[in-house]
Amino acid sequence: MAYPGYGGPYGNMNPQMPMMGQSMAPNLHGGFYGQPQYAAGDPMWGYFTAVAGQDGEIDAEELQRCLTQAGIHGTYTPFSLETCRVMIGMLDMDYTGKMGFNEFKELWAALSAWKQNFCAIDRDRSGTVEPHEMNQAILSMGYRLNPSTLSAIVKRYSKSGRIYFDDYVACCVKLRALTDVFRRRDSMQQGIVNFMYDDFLQCTMAI
Repeated sequence: MAYPGYGGPYGNMNPQMPMMGQSMAPNLHGGFYGQPQYAAGDPMWGYFTAVAGQDGEIDAEELQRCLTQAGIHGTYTPFSLETCRVMIGMLDMDYTGKMGFNEFKELWAALSAWKQNFCAIDRDRSGTVEPHEMNQAILSMGYRLNPSTLSAIVKRYSKSGRIYFDDYVACCVKLRALTDVFRRRDSMQQGIVNFMYDDFLQCTMAI
């Protein structure tokens, strides 16, 4: 079966990054051991290293500061700490609660695509979208969800009947991450998986 969100404009992120969970320490050239050297002119490398810890990774608070400094949210309200947590959870395959540079670049690409999509439906530049616009955005990403599921999603991420950019991103991340979890378990590609209770909680609570 074809999974929603894969192969479309927001379905090309690969959470299986080679640097995931690898311990790294700063080297003499300003990078981190175990990680390739990046051009000094790479703005993302500069944003990343400005807040990365000694292990060469960033946690949710550091990601929030990094994205705020980078200005990727544009004129919208900066990302909340909770949204930064779910963004890390989307790529955090070893449950360290941190993100390496490769993951950061993947996240940046996804954020850029999500922002472009949000701006396209936020025609009045209010910084919010209406529920029916949110439904259209989700469907445009390739997700095939029934009306009741779409309604539940909109209720979860709306405030006073509107969806703000921060919540829009949190929704996109959650959809992507949960679809990834489901897809990896569905070895027969039938759209049906079985979870043990603890396993289910670990998968969903980590995102």
